[in-house]
Amino acid sequence: MRAAHYTGPGSITVAEAAAVPPRAGEVQIAVAYTGICGTDLHILHGHMDQRVRPWAVLGHEMSGRIRALGADVSGWQLDDPVTVMPTIWCGQCPACRAGNSHVCHHLTFVGIDAPGSMQAYWTVPADLLVRLPASLPLAHAALIEPVAVAVHDVRRSGLRLGEHAVVVGGGPVGVLIGLVARRAGAHVLLVEPDQYRRSVADGLGLRTVDPAAVEVGHLVEEWSGGAGAAVAFEVSGTEPGLVAAVRALAVRGRMVLVGIHPTPRPVDLHRFFWRELSLVGARLYDRSDFDEAVRLVAGGAVPTEPLISRIEPLEAARQAFQALEDGAGVMKVLVDCQAASR
Repeated sequence: MRAAHYTGPGSITVAEAAAVPPRAGEVQIAVAYTGICGTDLHILHGHMDQRVRPWAVLGHEMSGRIRALGADVSGWQLDDPVTVMPTIWCGQCPACRAGNSHVCHHLTFVGIDAPGSMQAYWTVPADLLVRLPASLPLAHAALIEPVAVAVHDVRRSGLRLGEHAVVVGGGPVGVLIGLVARRAGAHVLLVEPDQYRRSVADGLGLRTVDPAAVEVGHLVEEWSGGAGAAVAFEVSGTEPGLVAAVRALAVRGRMVLVGIHPTPRPVDLHRFFWRELSLVGARLYDRSDFDEAVRLVAGGAVPTEPLISRIEPLEAARQAFQALEDGAGVMKVLVDCQAASR
């Protein structure tokens, strides 16, 4: 079979790889689609070389069908449609014992610390499987993982009905957070400089603003009746985005840090003191977030199809990464992991 490998900073190589037969407690999945996300770009840039070694197989946003079952696997059948919650925790560390296994001290993130899904056939522990409805197109289901991220982020915010929420950064996760927050009954404003991304969010009924055209803090004050936003989600991973998120918050507002900031950032701590603000980290998700994501996508409450900008065959994985990196006219790029084997 073929697989897409990280082969050093700036390099993705598609090459032959041996399919791994499932052992006891494992399943082999015929991967339909794998999405590329911001974390994958961080890997490509070499920012995660302390965890990801050359010839690692990337990918963790995926959908597919069960191809083979290992011994002792029950409750699953061949051809069942599935996605994977790509986290393996130790169960013994203080975080796990406190019920926070999704941020286990020794967490293995599949697709970073272990081989990922950008390959034709992928073998994983059966307890990572998440069942998909048969009616849900597999291309749409490849976005279940980022929807689970959005569900977790909104839950972490403590968002309440009728509150104002600002989302800074209108990539796929930012838009999904906006949709989940709106579903929770919030008034949502999405801040995004890219016109194409704003147009996608506009098409989904979200209110958007270009931060180059207005002063975001002043706009939020007017929009919120002078109070500011109860919640700001910082999804951009940029210093200007961080500044805008803090500036948007009302007294006792909550900022949820979603974007990955690879370097330390200056933060206006005086404003945190003066307004009694809270900073909340939101790293991953748990099983209930995945289950809710499946329900929202399958039921149409959070549409994922409008976020899919292009689909490339596995052989063109490097071009798929480049399309996302270039950013022009692109939201989510999927890799068709079966195209090369048909």
